[in-house]
Amino acid sequence: MEKIKIIPTKLQGTVQVPSSKSMGHREIICAGLAAGTSIVDNISMSKDIEATMRVLRAMNVSVDEIPSMLEGRHALQIMGTGHPIASADTVDCGESGSTLRFFIPLGANLGCPLTFIGHGKLVSRPLQAYYDILDKQFVQYFNDNGKLPLTVNGLLLPGKYELPGDVSSQFVSGLLFALPLLKGDSEIIITSPLESSSYVDMTLNCLAKYGIKVENEGGAHRRYLVPGKQRFKAQDSKVEGDWSQAAFWTVAGSLGESVTASGVDFTSLQGDKAVVEIMQRMGAALTQDAGSVTVQHGATKATVIDAANCPDIIPILTVLAAVSEGTTHIINAGRLRIKECDRLAAMTSELNKLGAKVIEEPEGLLIEGQPQGLKGGAEVDAWNDHRIAMSLAVAAQACAEPIVLTGAGSVSKSYPDFWKDYTSVGGKIEVMA
Repeated sequence: MEKIKIIPTKLQGTVQVPSSKSMGHREIICAGLAAGTSIVDNISMSKDIEATMRVLRAMNVSVDEIPSMLEGRHALQIMGTGHPIASADTVDCGESGSTLRFFIPLGANLGCPLTFIGHGKLVSRPLQAYYDILDKQFVQYFNDNGKLPLTVNGLLLPGKYELPGDVSSQFVSGLLFALPLLKGDSEIIITSPLESSSYVDMTLNCLAKYGIKVENEGGAHRRYLVPGKQRFKAQDSKVEGDWSQAAFWTVAGSLGESVTASGVDFTSLQGDKAVVEIMQRMGAALTQDAGSVTVQHGATKATVIDAANCPDIIPILTVLAAVSEGTTHIINAGRLRIKECDRLAAMTSELNKLGAKVIEEPEGLLIEGQPQGLKGGAEVDAWNDHRIAMSLAVAAQACAEPIVLTGAGSVSKSYPDFWKDYTSVGGKIEVMA
């Protein structure tokens, strides 16, 4: 399903949101690094999760699907090795930035060559922060003018690791997976204020669950103290719901009739939980219940949205802003340019085709809301980006005329059942190609 027509329809109903892809990666990796058998339940399969499973298997970890305790979900039985052991010389990360950045430090500690390959935008996504570290560590690496394939060959040494705070938090998390396994103590120094610190909190929480001690000194995300000679402990766990995916349904409720996103945790450390506070600030008719959030149709107003700790929900919040009263300013969003696509450029281009008024800035967006709705009647493109595709599907509700979406299949990267869920709450689509 690559090209579809979406007929404007007000959505109504309940969606069980997928489990958190971000936490899924972390849980699976920690289980794979533990000596023994772990069961990780409530996995929502996607191409990104499959990429992490594939790399673990290449590191001699047994990963088998078993029946889940939850309907429509997957569970994994993971028999870890206690320490990465190469059983292949090349690993395919697909298009998953999390997979690539989480595993590079582990691959650089194998003592033998390991080549990372990828596809799509992942081939050229920035890795300079790791190259700087590998240079200081005297770990050999070879790449294609800064792009994949990347081969690493060496052994990390305990000590001081420095990272700038304005790069992806995935670099910090990748080091946090690898450094506890070294023979001595290490520290990670963040040389400038850390963006998306909530993602590092998620990593620290997962590490603690699997028995790994890391001190975030003063809780300030400026210095992490990582004792060496630690061992991951096998656990049985369940992955929590994904707030970044829930955001599509909360905005869908505001633009539609009423949509409930169930299976979410209000105590979650996910930064994307901010969608609740942001939508409340915009005046959305939002109510919370145990494990679910419901949003009913209603007028919303402009606000300032800081993207620093919740970049993944910016595309769908741009849709909400496009039909809200007033001018919304999205700030600190420059890193959205180096995701699966340039998401600032993509949302500006595609929403404006539908009649929105979005102005692109170097680090954000200015959105002049059109509370009367959008005209639609245009062909838009997902830019091979799952979050762009899902955002445009939600935007179709606000259009007067049908839209044609190219790249609808890109949702498989994180949410393969999106179109099934979309039609279950009344969405109308026609497959064209």
